[in-house]
Amino acid sequence: MADQPVIFVGGLGRSGAVLLERLLGELPEVAALGGTAHLWTRGVRADEPCGCGRPFSACPFWSRVGTRAFGQWRLDQAGWVPRLRARVDRVRRVPALALGLVSREAELSEYVLAYSRVYAAAAEVAGARVVVDSSRRVSLAYCLAAIMDLRVVHVVRDPRALAAAHRAREVRSPGPARWTPARTAVHWLAQNLAFAVLRRKGVQVVRVRYEDLLADPGRTLTRLARRLDLGDPGTGAGLGAVHTVPGTPPRPAAHRRPVALPFHQRWLVTALTLPLLRSYGYRLRYRPPAPPAEPEPVLAPLAVAAH
Repeated sequence: MADQPVIFVGGLGRSGAVLLERLLGELPEVAALGGTAHLWTRGVRADEPCGCGRPFSACPFWSRVGTRAFGQWRLDQAGWVPRLRARVDRVRRVPALALGLVSREAELSEYVLAYSRVYAAAAEVAGARVVVDSSRRVSLAYCLAAIMDLRVVHVVRDPRALAAAHRAREVRSPGPARWTPARTAVHWLAQNLAFAVLRRKGVQVVRVRYEDLLADPGRTLTRLARRLDLGDPGTGAGLGAVHTVPGTPPRPAAHRRPVALPFHQRWLVTALTLPLLRSYGYRLRYRPPAPPAEPEPVLAPLAVAAH
């Protein structure tokens, strides 16, 4: 298996993983790949657009990656890898992996090997030393870390803000059930605890707060790059075209306005997440942030998408 340096961006959705990945991808010798957990279903099978705007099948970057990794992308892979995922990459298997109780080793090795081939091929095509995967899921991080050398960037966001973001989605886009504040709090606590355990197992896990990233992206990125041995980002990073799959389109400007979380729900989320809330530097008394002014041009599309 190729020993390709991989940075895995983990954390709950709507916590800034896409923004952070894009900023890391602008560093020299670093290639941002997007959420490769969706590569086979949303890329190979559904042919959704790459971050460059082309359909996956028409993207020259991913075509070359498929050729180097597997000979070519095939539709049977769109069933093969997800079937392995259903067998080994499940949240309910995280406690066993945390205890070192690895079962289904042959399937786990085959599953991780598929990712390893993609990482190595993408690094070769991009001419990069390091690749960044923003798949976020803690269960995938455990699978990869069980076999390959992995560095994890753990992105956290105030759980009250996350609950408000899910409420905003429900208000603006009625339809399928969204996460309730209580469910958001439980997922936030469980996911963050799982990354803490991964760190205790010896995996390099570097925590970044979403709020710090938005408040001072240059300083946050510089500190992170140094801890990950990625060099100095210099005076700033611009966001150019990237080959991330699936691509993340920016949301319309009208979607920037926040939706308030009722007082009793804010305190419910606070109570449920209290064990980790203070250790991450968040205050017990939560004040919803004011609607931001227009973001800096370099961050505008991604700052909007993160909300």
